[in-house]
Amino acid sequence: MPILRHFLASRFFVLALKEIRQILRNKQLIFLLVFPPTVQLLIFGFALSPNVQHLKLGVVDYANTTLSRELTATMTVNRVFDVKSSPIDERTLGQQVQKGEITAGLVIPSDFNRSLKGDRPAEVQVLIDAVDANTAGIASGYASQIIRQFGRQFSPDTVPPIQTEAAILYNPGLVSSWFIVPGVIGLVLNLGSSLVSTSAVVREKDTGTLEQLLMTPAADWEIILAKVVPLFFLLLGEVMLALSVAYFIFHVPFRGNLLLFLFFSGLYACVGIGIGFLLATISRSQQQAILTSFFINLPLIQLSGAIAPVESMPKFFQILSLANPLRHYIKIARGVLLKGNGLDVLYPEAIALFVFAIAFLLISTNRFRSQLN
Repeated sequence: MPILRHFLASRFFVLALKEIRQILRNKQLIFLLVFPPTVQLLIFGFALSPNVQHLKLGVVDYANTTLSRELTATMTVNRVFDVKSSPIDERTLGQQVQKGEITAGLVIPSDFNRSLKGDRPAEVQVLIDAVDANTAGIASGYASQIIRQFGRQFSPDTVPPIQTEAAILYNPGLVSSWFIVPGVIGLVLNLGSSLVSTSAVVREKDTGTLEQLLMTPAADWEIILAKVVPLFFLLLGEVMLALSVAYFIFHVPFRGNLLLFLFFSGLYACVGIGIGFLLATISRSQQQAILTSFFINLPLIQLSGAIAPVESMPKFFQILSLANPLRHYIKIARGVLLKGNGLDVLYPEAIALFVFAIAFLLISTNRFRSQLN
């Protein structure tokens, strides 16, 4: 195989082999690529959840009847609320909400039975601690719906004019981790690709081996490509590790094509490597490079839709997020994993990701080449 022998004897192969050996000798780098992504997936997957459960509820029951106790039991049956206190009056209830001892309060009036069985509506009061506005809004909706459903037992004629039947697609169990984990895979790949590529170049500067590379007969494109290719395959290995954690621990389905997903992940790895190289060319030390990377990566993460939907952002930031490559990758990840989408659906995101990859790699390699020269 003369072509294979020529490749094995080429300067590019020797430089790439040098990079691979350097990466394998760097135990700290291998640890950072394996341990933190796994821990991040586990923490975000288990801890982050848009669902509201086990809110501490205080109940003031002036009626103290069978029906009022049934209402309290109905509030707690679906585990959204847990009764933690039964104060004697509203003042004590309000103080408990103020101190943060309970999240919600329910006040049942003394005429609850008579009103419920009579012609006039029974009025109950619900207090919600709205310091956390998102939790307060969800808790208020839950409480209103539970009380409304309880009241319909006594007024069955109150039927809404439009009957609605909802069909839940792609996530019938409403498992929150199925939304969170694909986004975290994007975060892991973003941080891993940018930080690893930055440290790889800055380390060459700190140790003085960059000057040694300049003295070799290798062309600048061979030096750059020899650095990119090992990092590229190393990051794909990180993606496979993250997918394994998502599938076996969180049971996130994989309904799409694995090769297509790896292709998109490779594109984003190129984006991250380009960002890392660019940061390395403008940084004088590894500490400065890491601090600068957080200045770049945090806005990318916040505007990506990984944790909260992009649609919930203000209109200006929704438009601004279109210039965020991580947003496009996370949309691809969720589309391939959860919906089984192919290139016919995801081609706008694929085109955007391809443009970002080319742009960042061209800019960063040109700056790196100018430093080599």
